[in-house]
Formats: sequence, structure tokens, C-alpha cells
Amino acid sequence: MVWTNKIWSWLAVLMITGLGISCGQDSQKNLNRSVKEMRTCADGQAFTSTEEMAIRQQINADKKAQQIDEIFRQKVRGGLNGNVLVAQKGIILYKNCFGLGHFERNQRDTLVDDSKFQLASLSKTFTAVGTLKLIESGKLKFEDTIQKFYPDFPYHGITIRELLSHRSGLPNYQYAFDDSMKVNFYKKEKPYPSNATIMHWFATVKPTPKPYNIPGRSFSYSNTNYMVLASIIEKATGQSYETFIHKTIFEPLGMHQTFVATTKNDSINHHRTAGYQWNRRIPKDYYDDVVGDKGIYSTTGDLFRWYRALNGDCLLPKKMLAEAFIPRSFERKGAKNYGYGFRMMLNDTNQPEYIYHSGWWKGYNSMFWFSPKDEYVIIILGNRYNTTVYRVKELIDVLHEGSTDTSSESDTEIEI
Repeated sequence: MVWTNKIWSWLAVLMITGLGISCGQDSQKNLNRSVKEMRTCADGQAFTSTEEMAIRQQINADKKAQQIDEIFRQKVRGGLNGNVLVAQKGIILYKNCFGLGHFERNQRDTLVDDSKFQLASLSKTFTAVGTLKLIESGKLKFEDTIQKFYPDFPYHGITIRELLSHRSGLPNYQYAFDDSMKVNFYKKEKPYPSNATIMHWFATVKPTPKPYNIPGRSFSYSNTNYMVLASIIEKATGQSYETFIHKTIFEPLGMHQTFVATTKNDSINHHRTAGYQWNRRIPKDYYDDVVGDKGIYSTTGDLFRWYRALNGDCLLPKKMLAEAFIPRSFERKGAKNYGYGFRMMLNDTNQPEYIYHSGWWKGYNSMFWFSPKDEYVIIILGNRYNTTVYRVKELIDVLHEGSTDTSSESDTEIEI
């Protein structure tokens, strides 16, 4: 039995024909799943040696691996320092580690499979799925406003739906406050602000500029949206964002090398990398403890589990997860679009041809790119700022066996 194309099947059903599995029935099935069942789901399908050989021959795995290796060797010559993994139809075609986790340690700290990288904005995919899980369980609703959880929040009429799709109009918290705010709210015993601190800032001093847009009017990417979502998760569950994401996603899926930056679990420091701008190490940033929009550390192997979980209906019913992959920045013409926590590139029929998210934060670059139709995933994690991480067209052409389809044009914009 070969790796089935699950995402493409239910996207086609839900978006093209308008049909779908009963949400109630699917929801109950999902809620009844045990941790063991979810972990088995994320493990992916176990192939016999005969099945694996057949798939490898079908996709020309050996030829593709050789071509992919050469592409990454070129990226390394262009400055890439990081870990990579490429898989198709459940088979890992290529994985490798290039460079150092800490440059000042020289060859004493070469990258390994378990090296942990800050995912930056790729973290938003976990916040989005965590939010959808709370909506599925009835603890949140798409139309809940921020004021339901933070009554003093100064901007009204913004719903969870608009936060998920970057249609809130909120300014980016990193640039919205005058520098004096850092002085006025600075605490020696806790020098780095948390999500609660940022929410307090919004309630205490209205940041400038005012919201870019009327809520819901148009798409405007802002890290504030996912910082607020993480804060709402904390209010709705009575748990820290870190605890909720770990118990709800990381642990059930067996993502044992994945952590939120705020964790006190010392395991995060085992093979944890540092971020660099060229060869200069970047110290802890003032906003490093603000999470939801960024802040998750992971490995290529754990992200492969994440990909399989998204493919395998491991965490959410198909109908709910499909909400994340519906284009919602519709007023802008062109192939690039945004759903709930996932970017996408659309085909001629306005359906997702590719689903992805990139990230940049203080020396770290990340790319998580997959094709529902052709069942492949590209994972690139770097800890020295390098834009080759975002250039995946050559890899896509190889995975499409040399296709020159211009829809695969994919030098994606860098987002924090």
C-alpha cells in the first residue's frame, strides 16, 4: 500500500465540489483518538522493503537525491549553514547537515540531525493549528473578539478569524511602541517582555501608528496577530502557550526535539543552535520571550513528523484543517496567498498548488514547503542569515522531474 495523497483529496472535495465528511462525526473520531494513535499517525506508513523499492523506482529517488545534493552543495557555497530534509511519497530522498551550531566553538559543534533551530514565523503554523483545535473543541469560536479575553484591549471588532488570516489591521508590536515603553515597563528581575507584557502595553498606551486598516477589510501581515492568538490560547485554557502546545501537539506527535523558547526544560539546550548574522553571533533579543508569532525551536526530523501529521488527519478533522488552506488574502491578485497560519501558491483554478511558511528571526532562516498534489516536502533550517533558504524553485523542478511550469516560481518573501 503506497503513501496516499490525503491533503489533495480533501482539499479537492471541500473546495471544488463543496462536499465533506460530517464535521460532527469526524470531530468525535478525532477527539476519541489516544496519544498512541496520534503518534502512530505521525510516524507515517511503514513500508515493506518491496513497497519502498517500488516507490523509489516510481519517483526516481536515486536520481533525484543526486540532483538535490548538488543543489544544496551550491547553496552551501552561497553561505547556507543548516540542516535540510526532502521527502516524497513518505520516502526521505535526502537529508544532510551543513556547518556549525556555534561558530565560536569551531569544529567542536558541528550540526547533527538533532540540532534545534529557531523556526521564526514557521512557528505560526503551530499556533494556527492549536487555535483550530480549541475551536473544534468548543473552547473558542471564529467570531470571538479579543475583548472576550482581554476586555481592556483598545482595538475593537477584531475576531479570531481575522487574527488567523492577518486581516485584523493591527500594527506590529515590535515597531508600534515608542522606545520609552521599554524603559517604563522594564523590570530588572524580568528584563524581557512576555506576551502578557505586550498585551498590557496595548491596554495601557495605544500604540502608534493606529491600525493600518478597518478589521476584515484587507490582508496585512503582522506578527501581532499571532502573539495575540497565543495570548488568547492562554486565557482560554488556563495554561501557558508553551504547556498547551507541548501537551496538545508536540507530545502526542512524538516531536521530542521541539520546544517553545520560554521552556524551563533543559532538554532544549541539547544541540540547540545560536543565530548568526554572517559570522557574528546575535545575542538574546528583547522580544525573544514573546511567542506564538515565533519562538518554537525544532529539528528537520520533527518537522517531517509535523508534515506527516498534517497529511494524516492526526490532530484535526479534515474539514477543520482544510480551513487553514483556503485562500484568504483574496483582494490581492496573484499566485501568493495566506490561509490560517499557512502561506500558499495557487494554481489557475485558485486552489493551493503549494502550501508553505517561511521565517526569519535574528540570524535564523526557515522554509517548510510541501505539495499536496505531488506529495513532497522541503524542509530547510538555517542559523546563519542566508536567503538561499527561500529559493526552492530548483528543488521543485527536480521533484517535478524537470518541470518548467512557471507556477513553481517561488522566491518567497522573507517574513519574520
